[in-house]
Amino acid sequence: MAIQLQHVSKQFNKKEVIHDMSLDVHKGEIFGILGPSGAGKTTVVKMIAGIDMATKGTIHVLGERMPNLQTMARIGFMAQSDALYGELTALENLDFFASIYGLKGKKKKQRIEDVLQLVHLTDDMKKAVHQYSGGMKRRLSLAAALLHEPDVLILDEPTVGIDPLLRQAIWEELERIRQKGTTIVVTTHVMDEAEKCMRLAMIRNGRLMAVGSPDELKKQTGAQTIEQAFLHFGGMYA
Repeated sequence: MAIQLQHVSKQFNKKEVIHDMSLDVHKGEIFGILGPSGAGKTTVVKMIAGIDMATKGTIHVLGERMPNLQTMARIGFMAQSDALYGELTALENLDFFASIYGLKGKKKKQRIEDVLQLVHLTDDMKKAVHQYSGGMKRRLSLAAALLHEPDVLILDEPTVGIDPLLRQAIWEELERIRQKGTTIVVTTHVMDEAEKCMRLAMIRNGRLMAVGSPDELKKQTGAQTIEQAFLHFGGMYA
């Protein structure tokens, strides 16, 4: 098992925002966390990445209890807000992040070229990031998360502000790296992206409503779409 959450709860200022959540993510799968804004998706993935700590319960990633610095080095994390240096170019940003990940020489150069090509930023790599559109910044953030070929890749709303064609290319790339053994966790509120995940956790108001493959969840509820299935499970927690 790549990721295990056991009875995880999280409080902010005495308010519980994640309630007794338990779930497993299998190695080498694309696992989606589906829920509306404010459902707790970002809080969950930050705890998995070791950026935040659970108030109760345990989280294990790659067999280690989180947070764990060595394990965190094996995780790629793309946050909702772009952690980029606006005064630097895209190339300089990636060079900086690659150095942090310990990439050197030819390997570093090759990985930077590869990720820039993937997110279609090669032509703009020498432009200062503050000149980038929101969508371009999202693409650069994804490139940075992929640089060190992590064992676990966590993407928090990765395709917000990205055009449909590039979105499709990104999902094709996610499938390619999954086939090489990377475990991928994606948060989304976009139903067609949820359909692309091998399994889904549906959450609402910090509670886990259901887990299963898109087909299993639709079958359980007699729904034609993931959206209908989500509304069915969501109604149970209204």
